[in-house]
Amino acid sequence: MKATVDVDVGGTFTDCFVLVDGRVATGKAPTTRQQPGLGCIQAISVVADSLGMSMAELLQQTEVVRLSSTIATNALIQRTGPTLGLITTEGFEGTVEIGRGGRWIDGLSIREARDVARQTKPEPVIPLEMTVGVKERIDAKGKVVRPLDEDDVREKVRHLLNKGARGFVVSLLWSYLNPVHERRIREIIETEFPECYLGGDMPVMLSSEVCPKRWEYTRTTTTMLNAYLHGCSWEGLANLVDELRGQGYDKVVMLVHNTGGMAEIFRSTAIQTCHAGPVAGLIGSAGMARMLGYDNVVSTDMGGTSFDLGIIAGGSTRSYQWRPLLDRWQVDMVMLKVDSIGAGGGSIAWLNPVLGNRLEVGPQSAGSEPGPACYDRGGSEPAVTDADVVLGYLNPDYFWGGRMKLNREKAIATIREKIARPLGMEVEQAALLIKKVVDANMANVIYRETALQGYDPGQFVLFAYGGAGAVHCCGYGFQAGVDKLIVFPFSPVFSAYGSASMDVVHIYEQSKHVSLMAPVTKEYLSDYSEFNEVVQSLKQKALRDIQGEGFSVKDTVFSLELDMKYGGQIHTHRAAVPRLLLEKEEDAWAIYEQFEQEYKEIYSAFVVYPEGGVDIHSFTLRATVPQPRPELPVHAVKEKRPRRGAMKGHREAYWEEYQGFRQTPIYEQKLLDCGNVIEGPAIIEAETTTTVLPPGAKLVVDKFLNLVIERM
Repeated sequence: MKATVDVDVGGTFTDCFVLVDGRVATGKAPTTRQQPGLGCIQAISVVADSLGMSMAELLQQTEVVRLSSTIATNALIQRTGPTLGLITTEGFEGTVEIGRGGRWIDGLSIREARDVARQTKPEPVIPLEMTVGVKERIDAKGKVVRPLDEDDVREKVRHLLNKGARGFVVSLLWSYLNPVHERRIREIIETEFPECYLGGDMPVMLSSEVCPKRWEYTRTTTTMLNAYLHGCSWEGLANLVDELRGQGYDKVVMLVHNTGGMAEIFRSTAIQTCHAGPVAGLIGSAGMARMLGYDNVVSTDMGGTSFDLGIIAGGSTRSYQWRPLLDRWQVDMVMLKVDSIGAGGGSIAWLNPVLGNRLEVGPQSAGSEPGPACYDRGGSEPAVTDADVVLGYLNPDYFWGGRMKLNREKAIATIREKIARPLGMEVEQAALLIKKVVDANMANVIYRETALQGYDPGQFVLFAYGGAGAVHCCGYGFQAGVDKLIVFPFSPVFSAYGSASMDVVHIYEQSKHVSLMAPVTKEYLSDYSEFNEVVQSLKQKALRDIQGEGFSVKDTVFSLELDMKYGGQIHTHRAAVPRLLLEKEEDAWAIYEQFEQEYKEIYSAFVVYPEGGVDIHSFTLRATVPQPRPELPVHAVKEKRPRRGAMKGHREAYWEEYQGFRQTPIYEQKLLDCGNVIEGPAIIEAETTTTVLPPGAKLVVDKFLNLVIERM
């Protein structure tokens, strides 16, 4: 027996997806933030129990464990990282503090950005008083124009240590062209404070290694954040790995990256793990879209804390964040574009006194501890889940398969006290208003990323997953203009399924200015050595890591993307080019043709300007080791009418279309067969989620037992 285990450590629940000899098993457990390994083990244990085996037996048969986690994201939000010192070039100590012109709105919602009077720049993870400048200078060509003053370095390092530094970030001007001074500073620190000394063995991160790209501001912020998150990420992940080892698992542990791939845990950086869970869901959606034959998909994940959205257009997920942000900091790294807002089952409903007591939902979340009021764990604020209980959509006795009983009376009491009474309305009306507001918030995000990007939402299929996705998908999906919605049998753990469908991917970047096409004459470069040297150096790094992980080099697929722009223009575009190396003029021509085609699609044909020449500014090499995709069982078509016993009763549920409660049929999802048809209103219950089918909607079960929902 062979098995694979995929775990997604979310903000509220830890999800587990296991594939055992073609059989799919899933499980969830509350996330344990202080000891993430404990929640991971509990989720795997739930799956093992459902398979009728012990966790040790399951892990002994497991070939690989793949993880996506929120450990780094939470550490950044909560500011629980170590005290660090920043070493930069003398005279440029204020680079991060000054930032860029629009930095004050980075990471803010539109509503927050409009409140100009209240905005302040974010506090750097390394404050100005922990920043020093050393005497050195390298110019824009990589030439040393001022040698490194090593005595000055020693003095500045001691100064930072005396102020409490427990690690260092080194980011010097133009170091990505010539890292000699950054490397020497690291040598000095390691020589002066060796591991045998108390306080020794302090991490030293170099910007020339973490982010060897131009623009010193984003190069520095990227390196700072990676260093800041390194310790807590390693501690949390080491705890998780130790728990697995303690249960007898002794094989490889892979970590999902926000780039759309994954790598061995020891060959991953902390910053690559931020927002990895939503990216895994997007990649899983792309694989599922190919399986189901859809080119255009809106991927939506409504969990306990947030609502994450990704777009698959024309079958491609190669949509990168234009200005990638982590928290409120712009970074310079490849990150797949996934939008996120504070709209989950645990999102708190509150009245905004500034706007005349207008009802708002989120971004604050009750999380898993204490959770919504109905969890009966001390939560006192009304959450979306409380509203769903009051409206009759969730069964208090069957939440999480009956393992967690919900307290409907507490949900009613908190909504009455905090929302209904101040607004002068009934509890049910207040609960419905909470649902409508959170659904509208999610629909607005979908509309913004489809219609406002030039797409027709009606041409997209919406995938709904996450623990709360099936409850609210008809509300936000139909409102956004999408006509077909799909809920999967394993929707509550879909991000964990996503990591099961990912390839091993390493990404390497390097900034280097190369003129591909000369201005005016439009002649292509004739000396290919500079271009090829950059690609070959990146390829050597890739081969080192791929071989180090035990994968075959011959199975590795390399692809190249270039940041390019026309001379005299502002916008740089990243193009996926058809050549890895340049050997003849036709290769350069092929690269330009691809760049021009993509540029037209984004900015229109009117701004194509070959007369200005074309410059390459950065190289991105992607090394991919394809992995087998999970194959889902196919089921035979049965009757349209659900089998006897599939409908397990009726429950009072509130429907806006009827302006009140109505007896509603309740179905058990695991008893539905391929070909079954259900018309709304209806509620379909599974152990870890509930699908709410409103009046005017129809549900059909397909051959993979997916619930396909459309308007009637």
